[in-house]
Amino acid sequence: MPTLIVLRHAKAEAGLGIPDIDRKLTDRGRRDATAAGDWLRANGLAPERVLCSPAARTRETLARLALDAETAFEPGIYDNDPDGLRTLVSETPGAGTLLLVGHNPSVHHLVHDLTGQAPDSFPTCALAVIDFPPGDWADVRTGLGTLRTVHTPKD
Repeated sequence: MPTLIVLRHAKAEAGLGIPDIDRKLTDRGRRDATAAGDWLRANGLAPERVLCSPAARTRETLARLALDAETAFEPGIYDNDPDGLRTLVSETPGAGTLLLVGHNPSVHHLVHDLTGQAPDSFPTCALAVIDFPPGDWADVRTGLGTLRTVHTPKD
């Protein structure tokens, strides 16, 4: 069964005087991202493949997860479009567990679109684990997924 993990980047510094794409993580963000990686490993959810936005805060979040997975930095994730994210996932070649590291509001919308449910909010470093019926990522479509769990830094 394919599993998609959708992760919002960890807490980033304010954008005053810094281009948005160059914003880095705060101390809290670095701690939360490290803890999220620990949580993924403890729950047997280490992905085989990662799709990550090229923004500094998503790249740093991914590095702090300390996962050993094939990674593609996809500019389309930074565009923050849930339909674009769904298309990107559906075009990903064979991985049983796939991690997507992106931005709100698109990651929150993606979770809702794929499962028909989502938490009221999706704070920084929140992650959602979505299971799909057996098949390929090309079969992923709206409403097909089952939301297994949502984990936030406060859990």
